[in-house]
Amino acid sequence: MASEVQIDVGGVPIGGGAPVAVQSMTLTKTHDVQATTAQIAALASAGCELVRVAVPKTEDAEALPLIVRLSPIPVIADIHFNASLALKAIDAGVAAVRINPGNIGGPEKVEQVVRAAKRAGIPMRIGANSGSLPKHLLDLAQKDQADALVAAALEEVELLEKLGYRTFKISVKATHVPTMIRAYRMLSEKVPYPLHLGVTEAGTEFAGGIKSAVGIGSLLADGIGDTLRVSLTADPVKEVEVAWEILKALGLRERGPVMIACPSCGRDNVGVETLARVVEERLLTYPQAFEVAVMGCAVNGPGEAGDADFGIAGGRDVGFIYAHGRVLKKVSSDILVDELFHEIDAWLDAGMKRPKRLKMGKPAALAMAEASLIPLGN
Repeated sequence: MASEVQIDVGGVPIGGGAPVAVQSMTLTKTHDVQATTAQIAALASAGCELVRVAVPKTEDAEALPLIVRLSPIPVIADIHFNASLALKAIDAGVAAVRINPGNIGGPEKVEQVVRAAKRAGIPMRIGANSGSLPKHLLDLAQKDQADALVAAALEEVELLEKLGYRTFKISVKATHVPTMIRAYRMLSEKVPYPLHLGVTEAGTEFAGGIKSAVGIGSLLADGIGDTLRVSLTADPVKEVEVAWEILKALGLRERGPVMIACPSCGRDNVGVETLARVVEERLLTYPQAFEVAVMGCAVNGPGEAGDADFGIAGGRDVGFIYAHGRVLKKVSSDILVDELFHEIDAWLDAGMKRPKRLKMGKPAALAMAEASLIPLGN
């Protein structure tokens, strides 16, 4: 079930029906302010809406006031083992702190952090991780790790509720995707608080991106989850890019164009992989949300590209440009991409008006046969 409670993280609403927010984490040494703020700027440009920084040492906490002041997006302090660092981070003006009540030093230390967070009016993130479950839950984890994750999270929830603090989000991350999915589904039925989604230690850009898309995407498709981090062994900008692709694929958020491309086959006369990469690279400069289809031949163009705002179908000598489900023109293959973007730019300049779609009255093959008779350049 969707979360009922909404919290505010530095002006970004989380939960309670707010858009699913994209997070990432810096890889720099936090006390290196120049490197950390440069990475935050890159993440923000890629679409990151919340950024977490590690605070393992006092020198990292001491760098936070300047980082918070320079950051274009809310900064979350990631704290483990040392409650005094959490207190310093809160005093530094961070938008939220992430703690694990199980390793922060006991209930008294948790209470200190909670009181400080309440005074500052900021939320926290709590939660369990498959790699760091409390010792008393290890036997349960041997039987069912998802149960153990949920039990650990609920213990933390109970502790914070006893302290009269309810401004928090929860995570139950696991490296095993089916376990992660089950844990979040169970937890969502038991708490009203926002949920932070992620497959922890997912892996490299390729494998980790797939695992994250399956795990996070499955939950979001069920209406579970309010914010997410794609955890990759890669440049964190890649985490943000994958996160946005997950949200766009599910129709939950819009940010920039969506490209549709055929997988290619023996009919490919143009090298559709190369063509798609060229189009995709040029689309990266567009902030507007629209769809572009790239087809490797003329056979499926009118049908498979029909739902896109624009499309192209390549050929040996000529290619076709589609606009809003109709064949727009036939042009020489060497100028096909340039002509596509000429049409896109003209449409954007005119206000992105989408014409009413008419149900295709002719089979795609017949429409394509008629299109082939269009004079070159028209």
